[in-house]
Amino acid sequence: VQLVESGGGLVQPGGSLRLFCATPAYIFGFYIMGWYRQALGKQRGLVAELIGVGTTNYADSVKGRFTISRDNAKNTVDLQMNSLKPEDTAVYYCKAALGAIERWGQGTQVTVSY
Repeated sequence: VQLVESGGGLVQPGGSLRLFCATPAYIFGFYIMGWYRQALGKQRGLVAELIGVGTTNYADSVKGRFTISRDNAKNTVDLQMNSLKPEDTAVYYCKAALGAIERWGQGTQVTVSY
């Protein structure tokens, strides 16, 4: 496993979580770093991604609530999630892409519930 996610857990609606994706240095330099999620019975879909040095892209459902960022000192790609909703419940996966090369982590569970 080359990408390792952490930070998931159980949180109440309206709460916050911060996810971390730890990567080896050579993967941290990949052109696109992103977070995806897959809810039970649904397809995996994009949550947020960093393209190149500063371009970001977010799913409409998380705009204004989630923020993706790099921590260059720690070689992590973080996802700050605020104002969480029950529909954010899913397994969250980190992905790195460079051309045709892709690397995925094993995922971390996020559950938003009372």
